Formats: sequence, C-alpha cells, structure tokens
Amino acid sequence: MMKPLPFVSILLAAILTAASAAAQGWQPDPALQKQLDDEHVTWLYREEHVPAYQLPDPLLCADGSRVATPAQWEATRRPETLELFRKFVYGRSPVETPKVAFEVVSTDAKALDGHATLKRVRITSTDQQGKSFAFEAAVLEPNGRGHPAPAFLLINNRMLASADPSRAQKDDFWPAEEIIARGYATAVFRTTDVDPDKDGPEARAAGVRGVWPAGGGTLRQDAWGTIGAWAWGASRVLDYLQTDPAIDGSRVAVIGHSRGGKTALWAAAQDQRFALAIANCSGRGGASLSRRRFGETVEAINKSFPYWFCENFKQFDNHEDQLPVDQHQLLALIAPRALCIADADADFWADQRGEFLSLSAAAPVYALYGLEGFKADEMPALETPLIRGKVGYHIRRGVHNLTLYNWQQYLDFADRLWGPGGSIRAR
Repeated sequence: MMKPLPFVSILLAAILTAASAAAQGWQPDPALQKQLDDEHVTWLYREEHVPAYQLPDPLLCADGSRVATPAQWEATRRPETLELFRKFVYGRSPVETPKVAFEVVSTDAKALDGHATLKRVRITSTDQQGKSFAFEAAVLEPNGRGHPAPAFLLINNRMLASADPSRAQKDDFWPAEEIIARGYATAVFRTTDVDPDKDGPEARAAGVRGVWPAGGGTLRQDAWGTIGAWAWGASRVLDYLQTDPAIDGSRVAVIGHSRGGKTALWAAAQDQRFALAIANCSGRGGASLSRRRFGETVEAINKSFPYWFCENFKQFDNHEDQLPVDQHQLLALIAPRALCIADADADFWADQRGEFLSLSAAAPVYALYGLEGFKADEMPALETPLIRGKVGYHIRRGVHNLTLYNWQQYLDFADRLWGPGGSIRAR
C-alpha cells in the first residue's frame, strides 16, 4: 500500500466549529436524521461520528516543491495529479486520439413546436488498426438565433424516457424546452450506448471497452472502468459539437447526475475543452471527499459497482487515508474553468457537506489564476445558491435527483458566466 503524501491539515473539529458558527448555512434536517437513526443505519450520517482526516495539499508536487504560479501548476502538478487519478481511481482512457467521423442521420427543423432543430448524430471512432466503435447522440439547437449557441451536454445515466430527444415523453431530468427557451443548445447521449452499466465480461464486450479493453492501461490494475468509458463518450460528443456551426464549441458545459455527475467531472478534468463542469448529487467518486467516510464509502461503492473504477481503487477500501489523492484535487483539475456542484437536502449517501468541503479545498488552485473560491465555513443555506467567480454551489430540498430547480440554477450560472442565453462571449 502506498504511503500518503505530505498533507495539508483540514481537521474535522475545526470545520465543524466553523460550520456551527455559520448558523445561516445548511444544516441537516433533524427529522431526516432521526429517521436514519430509527432505521439503525450503519453508515456514518452524523458529523460527530466522522473521524478527523487530512487532505493532500493540491499545490504540493511529488518532489516536495510547492506550486506558486499557473505555469508551474500546468507544467508539473496538474499532470502529476491527473496521472494519480488515472492510476488509482478511474483508470486510463485510450492514449491514441481516434479518428472521429460524424453522420447526421436525421434532422427535424420544427422540433419543440418549431422552437428548435433536432439532429440525431452517429459518432464513429476508429483507431489506426481499423478497430472502431459508434454510438448516437441527439442535439437540440434553438431556431432563429443569429450566432452560435453555447450548449449543455447531458450525460444520461437513466432510461431513454428521462431524456427523450423526441419529447414524446418529457421529464425534468432534461428540461429541453426550458434550455432552448433560455437561448442555449443542448445535447444528450445515454451512458449505456457507450458502455453497459453492468459488471462481467459480457457487459464489457458489449461496449467501447470491448473494442479497447485496456483503454490506455494494462488490462489489469489501471484499465479504464465504465466511468472512464462514459467520460470518453462525452468527449466524442464534444468533438461533434465543435464542428456544428450552430454551436459555440468553446462554450460547452458537461453535466451529469449521480454516476453521471462523477463522469462529468472526470470528463472535464481530462478534456480541457469543456468550459463548464456541472456535477449534481455526484457523491463518492464524484465531488465528495473520500476521507470523510460519510454516507457511501469507497468500500461500499467498490462492492456495489466494481466496474465503475479501475482495479487499483479497490486497494483503498477502508484505507481512504492512504489514497494519494482526494476529490478536491479532481475539482482542482478543472481550474480555471467554471465549476458548479449541487446536492439535495436528504441525500446523505452522497455527503452534501463533503461535496462543499471538497469544492472549498480546491480554492487554492483557482487562486493561482486570481479566481476566488469558497471557504469551508461558507456552505450556503438551503436553496440559497452561492456563486463566486467561476465556482457555484447550491443545495435544494428533496432527494437524490436532477430536477427543474437544479437546471434553473445551472442556467442562471451560465447566464452569469456568458451573458443571458450565452449572448456575450466569455473573455
């Protein structure tokens, strides 16, 4: 087992004291806590039960030197951090950039009652040996817009009905009408069309990992898992969006919920073309800190979904403190681009506070670029979104889900970033 790197201390006691002092900030609903107690839940759901922990310093390089400039981060510590996540958490995506071809298989210029154009696009990736993999994405573009539109790319980890491009079935999980009305384009693909959300050799063979089993790894400890495969799929959709004249390919947000949120973060960490990353209720393996052991643990997620991550990640079951990275460093990899994190009041499994603490612990990397982040004691109150510069956070009422309320906050965030409806190009 690897020895932990030198740590910057973020002790739980100090965090709790600060959080208690900030009475206006979110606090767990006592009724929800009591319900969990009455159910004799064995996981940690109370802050007083979370052990003290220390986080790796995101600015401390492997040789002991400390990053002081954006150039040092980009040349040294960022590549080191990305490599640690590839080796120990998500596995390696294919090293070779495939040749990607696009076919618009159908077009409906009168979608959404004439307000949008719907395109169904087949995306085919082919390597130098001639092996290929194809899947489909759908794109909705606002009609009557005089210049290219920024876009929201949704990673749909649910049934087709949750994000139905035909809109025969409508669901707030993907409120396409609202997105188009706000002046944005939107695209969607289903994770299962890229790689099945199942374990076992048959499932692996049925998706992109059946074509490139190792990704960029060894087919053993650091071969890519499904989250890596889905993130690869998001980048291939971005390949298309950057060729479509109706889309502003420099302003594409990648968004996902739950496992899709984990995927959105990993996609944006690897692919710096994404201008905005949005993770909704992403929890363990997403935005929340592994070392907190609050709610879902590394062991729990690896036992339930052993195929999501690389094999190396399993060695940290019940040994989170020995991880050479934690999730605040994943968020730091997105700097200086925009980042929005959110959770739900009843979603203790995802560790709401752990997500906010992760975001606040990424602030030193944003500060390198002169961008202000959040402090650990600034978690906002329920349904009181907090936006500072290029980072945002909110927590809403309800359970684990992606809702219209969430989307409204994300669209508002994009309006602040790019101008209403993306009308003003970001500088």
